[in-house]
Amino acid sequence: MITYPKLTQEQLLKRLAHPKGRVRMVLDTDTYNEIDDQFAVAYAVRSPERLQVEAFYAAPFHNSLSSGPLDGMEKSYNELLTIASHMPDMAGIPVYRGSSSYLPGPETLVESEAARNLVERAMASPDNDPLYVVAIGAITNVASAILMEPRIIEKIVVVWLGGHALHWPHTKEFNLFQDIHASSTILDCGVPLVLVPCMGAASHLLTTLSEVEDYVKDSGPVGAYLYETFRNCANDHFGYSRVIWDISAIAYLINDAWLPNELVHSPLLSEQFRWSFDASRHFIRYVHFVHRDRVFQDLFRKLKQ
Repeated sequence: MITYPKLTQEQLLKRLAHPKGRVRMVLDTDTYNEIDDQFAVAYAVRSPERLQVEAFYAAPFHNSLSSGPLDGMEKSYNELLTIASHMPDMAGIPVYRGSSSYLPGPETLVESEAARNLVERAMASPDNDPLYVVAIGAITNVASAILMEPRIIEKIVVVWLGGHALHWPHTKEFNLFQDIHASSTILDCGVPLVLVPCMGAASHLLTTLSEVEDYVKDSGPVGAYLYETFRNCANDHFGYSRVIWDISAIAYLINDAWLPNELVHSPLLSEQFRWSFDASRHFIRYVHFVHRDRVFQDLFRKLKQ
């Protein structure tokens, strides 16, 4: 049985406070799975006043766009390289392959260069300068790194777009649902966690092809690429909007006033993908709303840079 280091409540609450100044971060992303990861990658890279992006990790996914987690991870890895070809700002930021499968059991990690790099990068972090691990896909890579070296709990803060709002009738959301063992590990191990739910919070981040055409398309090569991915995501854009969930996790680190949040006890995740609650559990920070306009205004301005 794995023993996790336990932060004191004072240490945990300090880590869960919104960071002041510029933060070091890595981005763990299933980039090929949807069209929103591409926006999140660009948003992070174009926010150097707040974010120092140190690495990208390709996360596994399995749906109609992949034949399995390994294929999804490889496609996400290649998609990160494609985005980099449109963004000179990404030059010099390493991209690592992630897990080839989901966690096979509650305490069984999956080796990957992403997990190994996260351990090395986190353990090299000064105690007063935690590494922010922004995850916008299945949390397999991050959970594997924690299982590989539990001491990184003392060195990192995880910001995860995962699950649905705590009042939602279920939490069978794609990022959380894919790897229940990894999801439970993140919620149970005591790592400082900012949870950004999809339905009920990030679901406010809707935009349209017309808006993307007006404010993104002419923002250089990456703007044209983002526009094309959005245009190709639907056959008919009449009266159609699409949620760009993943930018929420980036926006939280830029300005938490745009994402109202509170401290709550870490919820319990059932095998039926429902939340339950125990007031004796450790605290996490929980986002319960997103001011949609503030986030998109910031994103659109930065893409023009």
